[in-house]
Amino acid sequence: MKKPVRVLCVGGSDSSAGAGIQADLKAVHACGCYGLSVITALTAQNSLGVHDVFEVKPQFVARQMDVLLSDIGADAIKTGMLLKRGIIEVVAEKIKDYKLKKVVIDPVMIAKNGYELLEDKAKKALINNLLPLAFVVTPNIPEAEFMTKKKIKSVDYMKKAAEAIFNMGAKNVLIKGGHLPGSKKKGSIDILFDGKNYHEYRAAWINTKNTHGTGCTFAAALAAFLARGLSMPDAVKKSKITITEAIKYSVKPGRGIGSVNVFGPGELSFSGRE
Repeated sequence: MKKPVRVLCVGGSDSSAGAGIQADLKAVHACGCYGLSVITALTAQNSLGVHDVFEVKPQFVARQMDVLLSDIGADAIKTGMLLKRGIIEVVAEKIKDYKLKKVVIDPVMIAKNGYELLEDKAKKALINNLLPLAFVVTPNIPEAEFMTKKKIKSVDYMKKAAEAIFNMGAKNVLIKGGHLPGSKKKGSIDILFDGKNYHEYRAAWINTKNTHGTGCTFAAALAAFLARGLSMPDAVKKSKITITEAIKYSVKPGRGIGSVNVFGPGELSFSGRE
């Protein structure tokens, strides 16, 4: 029997299942790959926000990675919420130990309700330890602003930020422009920089507040398409289509912000109950 294409997702558990590891696994599966998971933290979370976080010890994060990679292996790895410096350091160590090349870093820093998902020391460790191992890093505009210490007000600023982050060691930089001023009128634009060329990816703006899990889903889909052998520009193109559809068919299971739905139209998208 042929082995499936494997994607290892490393990040926090979202008990509402809209983001985090749960969103990663949904996206990886929807994009035709087999998802593996390493949990870095547990969250008490619902549609109204993150209410508490419980850290998994770095030694156990390392143990999870060793057990999975020594047996099943991975064609790509995607990281999300890493929380603390010690976790980042062991994840970086295991990436090097197992010679993982298709490394997608989603620098998850702050939840939509403002809850800090990455401590200050961890933010520095992410830039110093993990970024140089990244095949691609996928910051949104607030994350890119933190990494570059500069405000991003336009597409030209996005390109400059992408170049600055590339110079920190990542092989490719994808800046997601959903927070860019004017996006609601002009549509969303993402910028990919590979060290030589800029690639632009545009999509019409979808007027919904139900966007929980967009970053996780986008990055996980990207990891899946890279694992399947697509080129970076093509993988980003398919991931952009995937996340746009997931936002279009988003769902609202609770009283707060709803979640993207990577499986598209179907039972989850129907309103009401039978």
